[in-house]
Amino acid sequence: MGPSGEIPPEQWSVYSRVIQTARREGVPFAIGGAFAFGAYTGLWRNTKDLDLYVLPRDRDAMIGVLVRNGLSDYYSRLPYDRRWIYRGVANGTIVDVIWSMANQRAQVDETWIAGGREVTLNGESVRAIPAEELIWAKMYVLQRERCDWPDVLNVIYAAGPGLNWAHLLDRLGEDWDVLKSLLVLFSWLAPGRACALPAWLWERLELKIPAPGAEDVDQRRVALLDTRPWFGRR
Repeated sequence: MGPSGEIPPEQWSVYSRVIQTARREGVPFAIGGAFAFGAYTGLWRNTKDLDLYVLPRDRDAMIGVLVRNGLSDYYSRLPYDRRWIYRGVANGTIVDVIWSMANQRAQVDETWIAGGREVTLNGESVRAIPAEELIWAKMYVLQRERCDWPDVLNVIYAAGPGLNWAHLLDRLGEDWDVLKSLLVLFSWLAPGRACALPAWLWERLELKIPAPGAEDVDQRRVALLDTRPWFGRR
């Protein structure tokens, strides 16, 4: 498993040094972003950065790891919101240290670090953030310049039946309506796959339970949104 051939060797060199140093110095972390997305969907892409999620108390320690590996603060080139992220860069390769959601909805806790899937990336065994937390974070990214809902729909398509939906609902709190909107869209795009989600979930969210026997993905509906491939393997 992993993005073989997608990431240039010079990027892997930076990523590997950071990962190995963090381990040696005992700084706990989990990967997010495109690498976590690939771990759960099998769809790999090169976004030219590595997202390392850490507990708020460990952010300075991880920033120190980046600095000792030759990464400098990206802020002088492109200012960013320092309340939730530190961006380090070396020769165009970026490593992000993240301890909070961008919208300040929540901070990273132990579940983000220890609760996800183990994945091997270019020979490095690392832990991804949990699929539930990946969905939780990405579902709020609905901007004019960027929308992460296609990623969320792909994670639900690939891992939905095995997700801890009760945990995700607990995380969402009063924001259930955002998940409801996503699941309405998901059931429209992939009615057959939606049937595999727990019946109690649809009932809890006061949504119509998808009828069994529908095709896995309604390609006609998918094409109304994008003619390029939408869903990966599961």
